[in-house]
Amino acid sequence: MYKNILVPVDLGEKSSWERSVPFAVDFALHYGAHLYVMTVVPDYGFHYVSQFFPPGYEQGMLEKAKTILEKFVGEHVPKDITVQHIVAHGSIYREIVKAAERIDADAIIMASHRPEYTDYVIGPNAERVLHQFKRSVFVIRE
Repeated sequence: MYKNILVPVDLGEKSSWERSVPFAVDFALHYGAHLYVMTVVPDYGFHYVSQFFPPGYEQGMLEKAKTILEKFVGEHVPKDITVQHIVAHGSIYREIVKAAERIDADAIIMASHRPEYTDYVIGPNAERVLHQFKRSVFVIRE
């Protein structure tokens, strides 16, 4: 039923993966699915903001994110699961949806929100992904 599962994580925020990654791992094991673990490095938002950072700063951030993601996957995903890393750059929810479409994901499994956003029912990125991705989205609440 599920062949490709995408699980986005914020490597700097434990609440974004603490419950969703184990859920995704169980899901992948149950269905024999391929797991894609993704992180998104946000862009500057405005082009003129980038002038305040040294040349190559964004590329360095992407490379560091890749290294951290590989280590994260090694620590949190069992070796018997087929897994691939994805590091994207840009708007978080847009990059999640684009990656899901590119890998032909059957499902996205993601956390609902960070603890400091307790006034939201669902975090803004999860909500936007729910509205834009046309397949299953599992939102794991804390």
